[in-house]
Amino acid sequence: MDESAGDHPQQDPLEALPGGLRGAVEAILMVTDRPVTDTQLAAALERPADQVHAVLVGLQREYDGYTGSGAPSDEPVSPRGFELRNIAGGWRIFSRKHFAAVVADFVLDGQSARLSQAALETLTVIAYRQPVSRARVSAIRGVTVDSVVRTLLQRGLVVEMEADPETGAVLYGTTSLFLERLGLGSVDELPRIAPHLPGLESLGEYDETTY
Repeated sequence: MDESAGDHPQQDPLEALPGGLRGAVEAILMVTDRPVTDTQLAAALERPADQVHAVLVGLQREYDGYTGSGAPSDEPVSPRGFELRNIAGGWRIFSRKHFAAVVADFVLDGQSARLSQAALETLTVIAYRQPVSRARVSAIRGVTVDSVVRTLLQRGLVVEMEADPETGAVLYGTTSLFLERLGLGSVDELPRIAPHLPGLESLGEYDETTY
């Protein structure tokens, strides 16, 4: 006897995949290079936005180490090295702030060892002192940094931001690519290392025209 197609409800394609909707949401979050909203995820996965939002909140709590019912008294057990943040109206996975120094060591001194020591030192000064001119960076490092700054510009790690209103010198800062490589949301999340860079905080009176 022939059976009608209506006798067998069509299987949800997401539920047929490992992890289902939760896994699909995670997969998208792992590849996005910018915050993604509940609505964008819901549209891509063809699911109600409130259902997707519930999955996101659940993932956020799981990454933070919460395994209980969600009550305020719940304590995190073992948070992951990464976290799911709701920023700029959307969601994105970042490495946890506590590991910023570890990530920086790996990205800048390990995986990106092709950058010279001079480039790494110059990039560090720009990151912590931005917006900053080449003259001021040279004063901190004690050497001319023109060629090194050009290399960092070519790598997309720094960018020309503006001109100093008094001297006309070009001021440099780090880019979103730099933050992405370190897993940071903003330069405010950089670990404090001023004690390791003598002169970084003492150049407020430096005259740009003398270098």
